[in-house]
Amino acid sequence: MLKDVQPGRTADELLKGIKVVDVDTHLSEPADLWTSRASAKWRERVPQIRRGADGRPQWTIDGDRSMGVGSACSVVHADGRKADGIEFTNWQVDEVHPACSQTRARMALMDELGVHAQVIYANVMGFAGQGRGEANSKTLPPLDLELRLVSTQIFNDAMGEMQAESSDRLLPMALLPWWDIKLALTEVERCHAMGMRGININSDPHHHGMEDLSGEYWYPLWEFCEDKGLPVNFHIGASDSSMSWYGDSPWPSFAATTKLAVGGTMMFISNARVVCNIIASGMLDRFPKLKFVSVESGIGWIPFILEALQYQMDESGCGKYELTALEYFRRQMYGCFWFENQDSAAVIRKVGVDNVLFETDFPHPTCLFPDPFGQIQAGLTALTDEERRKVLSTNAARVYNLAI
Repeated sequence: MLKDVQPGRTADELLKGIKVVDVDTHLSEPADLWTSRASAKWRERVPQIRRGADGRPQWTIDGDRSMGVGSACSVVHADGRKADGIEFTNWQVDEVHPACSQTRARMALMDELGVHAQVIYANVMGFAGQGRGEANSKTLPPLDLELRLVSTQIFNDAMGEMQAESSDRLLPMALLPWWDIKLALTEVERCHAMGMRGININSDPHHHGMEDLSGEYWYPLWEFCEDKGLPVNFHIGASDSSMSWYGDSPWPSFAATTKLAVGGTMMFISNARVVCNIIASGMLDRFPKLKFVSVESGIGWIPFILEALQYQMDESGCGKYELTALEYFRRQMYGCFWFENQDSAAVIRKVGVDNVLFETDFPHPTCLFPDPFGQIQAGLTALTDEERRKVLSTNAARVYNLAI
């Protein structure tokens, strides 16, 4: 019996005594993030903002090669208002809220909103460092891999500085040079030594002629992450096939705002494919302590997809597994929610109270701003005090090895 449910409590009362951990936010990269840290050899080639042929600012790499990002990717303006529609696509980093790009301003806003710690993801190089736009285009020559490695290392250096400056309240996830397992191992070891608490990785390396993530090629990385307790994060849009906000989901006749709505919705569901493949691969039997996080994908679809996967695996006779799909998920996988408010307590219990994390997606288009907890107050109220503390704080602290 859920004795702790008290419908009349305010959002402040619901959060009392809870150090909230927001597990999905993004950095609007400062214009000089790479150029200020690059050696003279690389300074003109690393990511930087230049004027495109149309005269508009855009992020480029290797000179004038577009990275497909022309804005700060923030819907929170410097004046504190949230963007109307797609106007944010023209805002540059000096036009958005300083908390989008600056450590101290981010911490001040967190204090204002009632958030103790945030996990940070990239924008410019892709959510998992997979490249952006033309930088990984099949119609252009391959990008210099040494340049990609240097750019990845510089980003991680900057993120290590941010985490240190924030006294571990901001937790950037390390990007990896996923195209080479030896380089990836060296970089994850380096980032772990800096104190970073998890990694991002391209969910579809097989699209580049490599083994998929279940192959033996990746075992050394999984072994290291399992041994060190580093979670492997799959942010939506973390591969070339799923990185577009629009993608192939919306009908071509739609207006840009409608395409964003449909495309964004289908991006949430794209991680269902990743979850199914991880479970069906059998790799969780080999690495029973390895943690996987499905980031910015919601949780409502998880009970259905696990039930469907189990049914399909049973019907197809695809092999023997030590556990059911649901049992694997509850042992090693985590889902993140933010806007879901309808019957969310029941969904959280179906997924597993120990397997759900909270996020705001600040400062992206669907972020919970400026009242993150008021927007989901009904769902929080329906949870017990213990459940609420787990979902908002202690689950994330356990996953990301955060002392709170």
